[in-house]
Amino acid sequence: MASRRNFVPVNVPYHIQSIGEFLALLGLPKPRHPLFCVFNHADITDYSDEKLRLKTYGFYTISCKKGYAGKMRYGQDYYDFDEGSLVFHGPNQVIASELTEGVRLQGWTILFHPDFMHAGKYGFFSYSMNEGLHLSDEELQTLEGIVAIMLREYHSGIDRFSQDIIVSQLDLFLKYCERFYHRQFLTRRKTNDHLVVRVEALLRDVRGTIPTVQYLAEALHLSPAYLSDMLRTLTGRSAQQHINDYLIDYGKELLTTTSLTVSEIAYKLGYENPQAFHKLFKNKTQTTPLRFRASFN
Repeated sequence: MASRRNFVPVNVPYHIQSIGEFLALLGLPKPRHPLFCVFNHADITDYSDEKLRLKTYGFYTISCKKGYAGKMRYGQDYYDFDEGSLVFHGPNQVIASELTEGVRLQGWTILFHPDFMHAGKYGFFSYSMNEGLHLSDEELQTLEGIVAIMLREYHSGIDRFSQDIIVSQLDLFLKYCERFYHRQFLTRRKTNDHLVVRVEALLRDVRGTIPTVQYLAEALHLSPAYLSDMLRTLTGRSAQQHINDYLIDYGKELLTTTSLTVSEIAYKLGYENPQAFHKLFKNKTQTTPLRFRASFN
């Protein structure tokens, strides 16, 4: 029997655990700090390692895509990057990438480990590649001013103040990104308003089942995080809140136009446990389904 010791599963992402390992794969020097690094794309000397084709990171990445000639492939899709686009990846996010011939890399990348700063509160680290942040010249200048401060700290020698200073600048950087994404949602309102209409249509089309945020996102070719943040900016409600409101509205319709029992209505909505509908209804309306029905009699 052949040995399975050297068997490597096909299409299993390679996990790049440390920043130092990632820099080595790109032919870059060791990081000055084991948990944080900033580098220029022009300094990358090697993209040939197969481990870079399908990978996950053990850290956060922020990449500024500037002046790209050519395309990069992420998953099954190719993307052109606008001047001054930012893309974000969180730990353990699967990334399939491939450079086309003739691509010239410019811009910069920030890497930081969760032990350096946890950035889970920033939802854009869960966005897809095609949901990058497209910056105006002024916005890019603001962010690059902060990056310049981090670079000076990074290259000036690590002391006991370095991490606190870099973390404070990094958090400021991410807060600006949050603001600029909010602006992006609003300035693309015509397109995004169309998505809101499609969300409402999808909810109507799946009556009889309880839709999930993942279902809505996949139907709209968006990531769940981007969909929720976009809806929250435009309507004040997240994707899950839109789903809950749909369930309540449909439940009210059935309570007032049919003689179905509350349990039958819950099953018709897609609930396996009628008590779950009762709990949601009471939390959202401050009354029970039966009391709501009685108020119409």
